[in-house]
Amino acid sequence: MSAASSYQPPYTITPEIVNRVAAIGEAVGRLSAVAEQPRALRLRRINRVRTIQGSLAIEGNTLSEAQITAILEGRRVIAPPREVQEVKNALAAYDRFPAWRPEEEGDLLEAHRILMSGLIDQAGRYRRGGVGVMAEGRVIHMAPPAGRVARLMGDLFGWLVATDDHPLIAGSVFHYEFEFIHPFDDGNGRMGRLWQSLILARWNPLFADIPVESLVFEHQAEYYQALRESTERTDCAPFIAFMLWMIQDAVISSAPQVGPQVSPQVGELLSVMEGEASREALQAALGLLDRKSFRQRYLKPALEQGLIEMTIPDRPNSRLQRYRLTEKGLLFAG
Repeated sequence: MSAASSYQPPYTITPEIVNRVAAIGEAVGRLSAVAEQPRALRLRRINRVRTIQGSLAIEGNTLSEAQITAILEGRRVIAPPREVQEVKNALAAYDRFPAWRPEEEGDLLEAHRILMSGLIDQAGRYRRGGVGVMAEGRVIHMAPPAGRVARLMGDLFGWLVATDDHPLIAGSVFHYEFEFIHPFDDGNGRMGRLWQSLILARWNPLFADIPVESLVFEHQAEYYQALRESTERTDCAPFIAFMLWMIQDAVISSAPQVGPQVSPQVGELLSVMEGEASREALQAALGLLDRKSFRQRYLKPALEQGLIEMTIPDRPNSRLQRYRLTEKGLLFAG
């Protein structure tokens, strides 16, 4: 065994971790059985957008899923140039995702170069100065000195190659250790999450399309708390348990759900929906003249079944109101 591969990050495999690994394995098995169904395939792009939106939002990017989708489709978006650049970089990185190998340090450096291109001077290179991790306006972790970064990253990659631990555990450990080292001037959070996703995708390709990062964004406070608690304990078991919780929820929410049969009218409505549309536009697309009938037989049932949603839910009668398919609706839109 080489010196690099003899490194052992400090972590404890708790009963909670073992149980979550088992539960995720079962959920992934169920998801694999339906993953190639045509309707399931329709979720892949929206999940990719959710992943990018979630990861960048943790770092302060304000662009919505709709704006990210517009950038993906090559449409112009009015937003801060840096935030648009972050999205373009993330889209480019995920295009390269299938080619990267999680155990290759050079691939990680290339990924950082793409993610941070045009955003920092040292894109694709380890930092040369000190850096601290901030949360809620205060420093919660001072990263190791820059002079130790290359050796620490070498040790971490050596461990990843040598470990026999399940990829669900190994990916979480790598993620935590990466954040502890904080090897780059900027982009460490999005890189740590990206690399854990890559480790998971090499275990099961389904993870290339499961939006774990959007759930991490929804539980951002717990994410930072798990990092802090692991550092205080010198044992990253709390972070492993947290990430497994996120992964389990993401897998379950990504599975096409068996729902109630939709009425012919609701089915017709779903079939004409593309992007965001007003009530008038949808009614016209269906060739319907009676506004009350359209609302009662088409619009209201689709909303109640969670197949479509309002773009301005807190102002249902707004003249600017639009309607769009939900993820559940995408499955029924066939």
